Amino acid sequence: MGLSIAVRCLTMAATGQGRASARVNVAGRGETNVATGVPVLDHLLSDLAVYASFDLALEVAPGAPEAEIGIAARSLGEALAEPLRAEGVRGHGSAVMPADEALAHVALEASGRPLLVSNVDLSQARIAGLAGDLAARFLDEFAQAAGLTLHVRLVEGRDTQHVLEAIFKALGVALAQACRPRRREGE
Repeated sequence: MGLSIAVRCLTMAATGQGRASARVNVAGRGETNVATGVPVLDHLLSDLAVYASFDLALEVAPGAPEAEIGIAARSLGEALAEPLRAEGVRGHGSAVMPADEALAHVALEASGRPLLVSNVDLSQARIAGLAGDLAARFLDEFAQAAGLTLHVRLVEGRDTQHVLEAIFKALGVALAQACRPRRREGE
């Protein structure tokens, strides 16, 4: 009989820039209720939850969009930090996912040594009217809060939205693998 892990986490983050709450059930069905204040991020986090089969409720109090991105990333990272290190889980995962012409590879380990290594540069893209690299900002904050070594590789992709979707889908699948029980010999 396999190990069943059903973790529900509630994280309330309060910073000088805003508040957020996050609930994650890593043994869910991909049900989401995401309201970060940044519609494109809501869509990407819903994709992540669907591909991970996590139930995700994430709400960020209104504020500056750049701050909302960081707060959402930290809240999600804090909510997943414990399930990623629960006894009996793999603690690592890797996935390659497409989104139309884009193809992204994400590999991660719950190492406790947060680090983002990425070849993706979206600094010139304007996403939802925001300047700067939404993906890099989110992924760096997320890796820090969750204690992840996170590698993101864009294999192919030209359309910014497709690149982001491929990254967040791959991140969802890699997180699902990391939260799965380890196989025991003889199973």
